[in-house]
Amino acid sequence: MTSPDTNAPVTLLAPSPASLKRKREVAKELIESYYCQLTQGCGNELCVNENCASCPGFKQLDNNRAAARALELYRTRAELCMAWPMKKPRSLLSQNVSSDKYKQNNGKAVGSDFDVICSKKQHQDNFQNITYLTEEKVDEILSVCNETGDVSPLVHVIGRIFSSAETLVKSFRKPEMKRNCVSSLPENTPDNLEKGAEMHAVAGCDHSAACCSQQKPWDCLGQSFKLEELTVDVKSVRRVYKKLLVHNRIETALINALMYLSPDVECELSYHNAYTRDSNYLNLFIIVMENHNLHSPEYLEGALQMFCKAMCKLPLSAQAKLIHLWSTYSSTDIRRMVEVFQQLITYKVISNDYSCRNLVNEDDVVVAAAKCLKLVYFANLLGGMLTIENDDDESSQETSEGSLHQNLLIEDTRYKKGPRVDPLEKELNFKALDCCRPVVHYEEFVNESLNNVLAMDKDYIFFKVDSEKKFSFLTCPFLLTPYTKSQGLYYDNRIRMFSERRITVLYNLVQGQQVQPYLRLKVRRDHIIDDALVRLEMIATENPSDLKKQLYVEFEGEQGVDEGGVSKEFFQLVVEEIFNPDIGMFAYDSQTKLFWFNPTSFENDGQFTLIGIVLGLAIYNHCILDVHFPMVVYRKLMSKKGTLEDLADSHPILYRSLKDILEYEGNLEEDMMITFQVSYSDLFGVPIIHNLKENSDEIPVTNQNKKEFVQLYTNYILNQSVEKQFRAFSRGFQMVTNESPLKYLFRPEEIEQLICGSRNLDFHALEEATEYDGGFTKESRIVRDFWGITHSLQEEQKRQFLQFTTGSDRAPVGGLGKIKLIITKNGPDSDRLPTTHTCFNVLLLPDYSSKDKLKERLLKAITYSKGFGML
Repeated sequence: MTSPDTNAPVTLLAPSPASLKRKREVAKELIESYYCQLTQGCGNELCVNENCASCPGFKQLDNNRAAARALELYRTRAELCMAWPMKKPRSLLSQNVSSDKYKQNNGKAVGSDFDVICSKKQHQDNFQNITYLTEEKVDEILSVCNETGDVSPLVHVIGRIFSSAETLVKSFRKPEMKRNCVSSLPENTPDNLEKGAEMHAVAGCDHSAACCSQQKPWDCLGQSFKLEELTVDVKSVRRVYKKLLVHNRIETALINALMYLSPDVECELSYHNAYTRDSNYLNLFIIVMENHNLHSPEYLEGALQMFCKAMCKLPLSAQAKLIHLWSTYSSTDIRRMVEVFQQLITYKVISNDYSCRNLVNEDDVVVAAAKCLKLVYFANLLGGMLTIENDDDESSQETSEGSLHQNLLIEDTRYKKGPRVDPLEKELNFKALDCCRPVVHYEEFVNESLNNVLAMDKDYIFFKVDSEKKFSFLTCPFLLTPYTKSQGLYYDNRIRMFSERRITVLYNLVQGQQVQPYLRLKVRRDHIIDDALVRLEMIATENPSDLKKQLYVEFEGEQGVDEGGVSKEFFQLVVEEIFNPDIGMFAYDSQTKLFWFNPTSFENDGQFTLIGIVLGLAIYNHCILDVHFPMVVYRKLMSKKGTLEDLADSHPILYRSLKDILEYEGNLEEDMMITFQVSYSDLFGVPIIHNLKENSDEIPVTNQNKKEFVQLYTNYILNQSVEKQFRAFSRGFQMVTNESPLKYLFRPEEIEQLICGSRNLDFHALEEATEYDGGFTKESRIVRDFWGITHSLQEEQKRQFLQFTTGSDRAPVGGLGKIKLIITKNGPDSDRLPTTHTCFNVLLLPDYSSKDKLKERLLKAITYSKGFGML
């Protein structure tokens, strides 16, 4: 056996090609890992590796320098953060990634790090296969993005899903499992459940909060729709948005996606009946509207504008479903949606210069935003406190008793242009007046910027004539101020007056009849009620359409020509006479300073009909009355019955007593010993007892029947006890206003303002709106003295001044700034008193020599003025 020759040369075997290839791959993988560490970091905010981008003191490198630095780190075998590459996500999206690709040795990566890069690419490839989103999928992608520090994968997915109607409609569906319908409602807080129960109680439903999942408030309105039919999980969508909107890149992706989505949706709804084919198409509108940043400038400039146009293409049935869903939202969420559309309207209005040739009605974006805001408005009403009962049936029953009354309430065919019932109200089987307390106050829906640029004369024409071709903002009265709507009503009234005048002229020419073109009333000051009552009763009996003519009043023995001022005084004198407590038609409450119908009045129906006609004529002829009715009167004029909440205004002491009964937790029967009876005294102090039920004196009020007692008591006080008087009063009012869009445009509180004007006398606003003529200017000495005197007047003296100059002591709708007062010079200094043309709001003022003389003459004029004479 020979030993090996130790001195023999050693032959080195060359490495195999496969081995060299593996080494090159490992080197490449490590260099790429160093590069990623230098550019993106490991994700650990407390990292102490100076060669990691996540280290607090690390200075960012551009791509070229990072690549060169990665080669240096590879040659020196520098530390590679153990958190880099990312840990394996435990999700279905990465199920093909093998766990043996990650090996660690004392905090150093020694395994095949390049496999992690491949894993990252594999994730991105898997994300491309996502055809819809859920909250879980968004969380999975977010977890990947958070660990890599790169939100690009989520940006791509969001952009792709939210830009396609097909994928967005499938996203964020409710889980397919049995669930409590009530608990699945968005923002289902105890407050909302309590609100729902309260709406049931007010609407007259006996359903408790526990059965709201079967019987919603709108079920009481005859709706078969259930919220369970909607398949989108709103709560999940809100949580997802909360996670997404913290990333600017993702929000940019949402904006761009909405830009791509909206035109396709508009086309699909307009020409391909997308909603008819799939009712889940509504989901995309619900999802988009949950974005809390829609009101931001980035959306306003384009994306939101296009989305509003698409939403307007939804059929009425789909809009009704949106309204029902949004009606369950909290006040915060409804207010957020109001802000979105209001911001868009304001943005467009202030960005454009509208004129008679460039009407705001022709701006597609403003019109679309107004239509979308209308959906939120109805949701706001439907989600509020509702009172479903009304007087329509009773009114129609009364009108059928005689052809005269029936003719009064049938609208003339020549005035049928323009909507009387909103299409959404018809679809919802719900009237805006059914809401007595909305979720968000009405004022938040009014857009002042829009009111400032709206040409009401043109808008009214669109409303009455071109409603099918042109959009009128009178179809969205919630956007308008009472003053703007009163302008529309003024045009409507004037057109009716001119129409009656033309018909009169036609009769005169064709038939030779001498028919008066005006509603002429010649009255004596001392017998104003008797004269007016006789004349108006004759007109109402012979030809009620004469009430639609322009009023022309003449006081016997006076020379005044009625261009509006004489009519104003006529109304004032009639109101003073009828509301005189000595007559006994109305009872005066010294606490509330309001008048209520006297249930024991001896006056006939004609007197109450007269005051109803007077109120109607005041609206029709654009006059203001000094009447003091509680709000329930105006609600009843709009066919709503009085409810418990109305007692708070008309009978506050009784309201508190009934509320105490409802809230009493003790033994009501033993502690209070109340029966189902109403006791009160007439104007002469005679006690009157009324039984609310048969054998009422033997039925005690208990904890079980106290709600019934309160309901019957309220109904008697506000409805039954004054039924005869109010019917006559309402009949007179309807004689004048039955063809008017009054109910369509105005809420009860706005009708009160329309009749009574504003109680706020802002003389500074009056000064700003005043014009001067005859040599006077704003800087004239006497003008400065005049305003110094008027601003120092007492409240009663200010009312006397308004009565003297305008014919009414109340401010019109919109305040004193809407009065166009003209102060003109009436000769040099003299002892003459100031005079006025109340028809035209003109004050004729001599050029008095001193301020004291001006004050003395002015106070005498406003204190002792009465009657009309020719100057």
